[in-house]
Amino acid sequence: MPDKELEQASTTNGLPVAPSLGPSLALVKTPTHSTNVDRRVIFICVLSMILAAAAALIAQWLMDLIGLVTNLSFYGTVSTQLSSPSHNHLGLWVILIPPIGGIIVGIMARYGSAGIRGHGIPEAMERVLLHESRIPMRLTVLKPLSAAFAIGTGGPFGAEGPIIATGGALGSLIGQVIRTTASERKTLLAAGAAAGMAATFGSPVSAVLLAVELLLFEFRPRSFIPVGLAAATAAGLRFALHMHYPVFELPKLSEPTQLALVAYLIIGAVVGLASVYVTRAVYFLEDMFEHLPVHWMWWPVIGAIPVGVIGYFVPRTLGVGYENISDFLCGRLTLTAIALLAGMKFISWAIALASGTSGGTLAPLFTIGSGLGALLGVAMTHLLPYGHVDPAVAALVGMAAMFAGASRAFLASAVFAFETTLDPMGLLPLLSGCAAAYLVSSLLMRNTIMTEKIARRGVRVPADYAADSLDSLLVKDVATIPCVTLKSDQKLADAVKMLSSSDPDAEHQGYPIVDSAGVCVGVLTRRNLLDPRHDAEVTLMELIKRPPVVVYSDCTLRDAADHMVNHAIGRLAVVDRAGPIKAVGIITRSDLLAVWGEGGRRLDKQTRQEAMSATSAPTSLG
Repeated sequence: MPDKELEQASTTNGLPVAPSLGPSLALVKTPTHSTNVDRRVIFICVLSMILAAAAALIAQWLMDLIGLVTNLSFYGTVSTQLSSPSHNHLGLWVILIPPIGGIIVGIMARYGSAGIRGHGIPEAMERVLLHESRIPMRLTVLKPLSAAFAIGTGGPFGAEGPIIATGGALGSLIGQVIRTTASERKTLLAAGAAAGMAATFGSPVSAVLLAVELLLFEFRPRSFIPVGLAAATAAGLRFALHMHYPVFELPKLSEPTQLALVAYLIIGAVVGLASVYVTRAVYFLEDMFEHLPVHWMWWPVIGAIPVGVIGYFVPRTLGVGYENISDFLCGRLTLTAIALLAGMKFISWAIALASGTSGGTLAPLFTIGSGLGALLGVAMTHLLPYGHVDPAVAALVGMAAMFAGASRAFLASAVFAFETTLDPMGLLPLLSGCAAAYLVSSLLMRNTIMTEKIARRGVRVPADYAADSLDSLLVKDVATIPCVTLKSDQKLADAVKMLSSSDPDAEHQGYPIVDSAGVCVGVLTRRNLLDPRHDAEVTLMELIKRPPVVVYSDCTLRDAADHMVNHAIGRLAVVDRAGPIKAVGIITRSDLLAVWGEGGRRLDKQTRQEAMSATSAPTSLG
């Protein structure tokens, strides 16, 4: 720093500051002004909308590809029209079709990318949590291709899982090609995933909620605004392609009675219990595949054999099967047919998914849940007076509750069922049923069908969202104000003498250094002052090696914590924003930890209360 610059008076906040012999106060480090939304968010929003358009086109392309593979495999025709494999006339030859798809997926996984294996959403969650939302570029191509072959050859999966995974991979790819932060890549990944779901089902709101509950792990404007715009864009493009009708048919519903709401809550709880065992069954089967004495490349082939066998006896278990859900909701099948189809679909899907093929969870869970809900609804009609329980509503509640219990995406599940049927009379039953399913699942199962796999690898997935306590308090509420300061022209020997005394002021670990005008010129720690390498006759000003790093008294504790991290220091001088940079206080890491300590004491009180309740209970439900 030039000497004449050190001699010039500085100005701070437009006010003159007295000349100082220390570092130029023009270089004072203050927290940057942060907002929830800035111009950068606008840029991410534009990218998200472009991404959504691409994801919508990919969704349509994948649907066409699945239709092409399905028609070639089961009917020997060249057509992209999505059709059900259940009407095939192959006889026993149908058993061989799914294993052919398994061979193709296994080869693509081994020699292309192992990332195509699995549900899709858990792998995206792992990328968000461990790899800064970076997904390899080849997955953007291989995931939809592998899914098309797996589903097109009869795999009992829905197309939405691979589309969601592909949209997320595309968002991550764009975030890697264009210079973005890890947080922005996560937003783009979630935006792509939400766009994929919205383009498949025309359900933009539940797509946003799914992204928030399973991928973003936060609820901030700078993240959910781009995701919302992406979902709206994708759904708008879907409607523009003349696909504006509800995905699932539902007969006209009547307003539920209070007694019926109780029944739907009970149905939700039972389905939530079933979701726990569905999840456990899937991972039990995955563990069984782990013990097979063959390379994992062959697992999809092995898992596809039961799919073919079951498909021969119950053809409606093959393929996407969205029409099965509509039939359950509309009551077009007998009770025996519902039980057989839902049960066989579960067995077929669980084995295929556990084998590591490229598939998803949403549509199969909706099918299983709607079938179980329909059966429970019929049972409830015999227990309650006539007209109270509608089996169609029970099936709708079962569909949403199964996914809510298995994934813990509570809001996404309830809103999805509403958006795909467009009947507002189902909202109250959906909320009560999904809440009951979530409660039962949380009591009986630590992880979910989405998180169990990555939890076994030691990855902790956030499940609770709460306001940051550091964001709710200001620096002036916690800092030591006023604080003990030392003069810049003071000799080191005098300072050491003070530190060695019994004066209470000598107990601090850091001291703001001020000049004759009271302006903060730096901060020295006790370790700096007691360093034996320093000459006792030097002034404290000569020991200062960097411009002062300060924080305003009206900043939040989160601002202060981030400022400490950015500058690798453990304490900040506190100054007022309205005046010269005069040290009015000091805040340390210990002060920030004390805030968490107060929160900890509150948590300890809550924990003690919970422990007392637990000791009075006979057993633990967890």
